[in-house]
Amino acid sequence: MISYKDSGVDIDAGNALVEGLKPLVKSTFNHNVIGGVGSFAGAYALPSGYKNPVMLAATDGVGTKLRLAIEAQQFESIGIDLVAMCVNDLICNFGLPLFFLDYYATGKLDKDVALRVIEGIAQGCKIAQCALIGGESAEMPGMYAQNDFDLAGFAVGIAEREDVQLQKVQAGDVLIALKSSGIHSNGYSLVRKVLFENLKMDYQTTFENQALIDVLLAPTRIYVPLFREIYHSSHYEALHALAHITGGGIVENLPRIFPAHLGAKIHLDSIQIPPIFDLLGKYVYKDEMFRTFNMGVGMILAVNKYKVDDILRLSHTFGGYIIGEVCEGSGVELI
Repeated sequence: MISYKDSGVDIDAGNALVEGLKPLVKSTFNHNVIGGVGSFAGAYALPSGYKNPVMLAATDGVGTKLRLAIEAQQFESIGIDLVAMCVNDLICNFGLPLFFLDYYATGKLDKDVALRVIEGIAQGCKIAQCALIGGESAEMPGMYAQNDFDLAGFAVGIAEREDVQLQKVQAGDVLIALKSSGIHSNGYSLVRKVLFENLKMDYQTTFENQALIDVLLAPTRIYVPLFREIYHSSHYEALHALAHITGGGIVENLPRIFPAHLGAKIHLDSIQIPPIFDLLGKYVYKDEMFRTFNMGVGMILAVNKYKVDDILRLSHTFGGYIIGEVCEGSGVELI
């Protein structure tokens, strides 16, 4: 007789993972979470205090940054990346993250690795102040190599309908850049091509007084705490839009916040570019750099020009600085 385990799927290992992650998951709960861990679906009570609430949802992964984490056997922060890529998108539609779910698929389930990854997811949820209310772990031999796995994340948030629908960006708005923590979670296929295939560097190569792998695996910054602070401040009306700078860089993501008749001028000499991009830029065309990487800018805020100092003060801990302005026209002009 043949068992499921003989085919490569270990039900007992999956059950052991669930038991191990229960305290991690529960550590993210708040009073809106209904029930515990292990039901067929997570339940979350709709927060009160909204006049006309709408739900928002975002999903993402971490791309080939995951390949570096697997090869380096460094799994502690990749879960933060997963949460960040989703919740940073939510706040761009003025949504406060409520809860998060994850999907972990692998060829052969390694409970210890999975727990390290999910611990990072729980940590990311705590930073974003959202609850990890569910997830799925799938062991699929034949779909993935034994030591490989993939991640997907799903975040749900809430906003006032007026904030989601109202187009507040106007000519003259000032654009404030928030610093990234590094490359974040986009462009790693190009990173790997340049650094490891072309330059033959290795993970332990010293770069800026760190091992190169530590620079590359720096977790994506989560900007939700700043958004929450602005949201609950008297300066909320001054925040007209947010743009998460992911794949496509500034030139492709910033236009997503503009109506048809508006564009932006970005002052190149004002961008605070981290050294890792200077290194990559020696081997990649400038235009390609700016349409692939965030170049040190993880988020851009469009702000009422009369309230810039107030928003800069609030964004101080996120390294906020002026990067450009909104103008008549279309697209993004790098000047």
